[in-house]
Amino acid sequence: MENVNFVLSGLGGQGILFMTKLLAQTAVNKGLKIMVAETHGMAQRGGSVVSHLRVGDVKGSLVRAGTAHVLLALEENEAYRNVPFLAKGGRLYANASNGSIAREEVRPYLDRTGIVYRSFPASEVAIELGAPMSSNLALLGFFSAFPDGLISPDDLRKTIAQVSPDRFRDINLKVFDAGFKSGTAETEAR
Repeated sequence: MENVNFVLSGLGGQGILFMTKLLAQTAVNKGLKIMVAETHGMAQRGGSVVSHLRVGDVKGSLVRAGTAHVLLALEENEAYRNVPFLAKGGRLYANASNGSIAREEVRPYLDRTGIVYRSFPASEVAIELGAPMSSNLALLGFFSAFPDGLISPDDLRKTIAQVSPDRFRDINLKVFDAGFKSGTAETEAR
């Protein structure tokens, strides 16, 4: 299996670490090796939080600039701040209004490096479903609808059911499924 590098970014309180845990546990459930590193800025005060997840036979836990296959960003500015981690042809999924992720000043870089970028209003979806703290699950569901990774939506769903506290399991799955449904609709429209 080829190594796969994920970088997850957002602000404190958005659930970056839970999203990383879900991806990591899903990989472990499939018998894959993982390494995780987390960096917390002023996380408790809404500061930057970045998590690195490396899947495969890797030697270190940090993803070097220009080597990430996937960047999942729960905040638009954090997406821009962490774009340098993406490899040429990498994939960016950001919590932002549909189609808004490529600012004019960033678009030439994204296009030159062949980075595929997609945005999805994960926060809006989570709020509509009565789970405003679950934008991470909506974005993860959206991401899982695209055939970009080694982790299937069914595998992620099983992990969400496995690790979610009982009182949040149903809503977590509902938010994940709503993100997946939106991503599936986008893939079918292309």
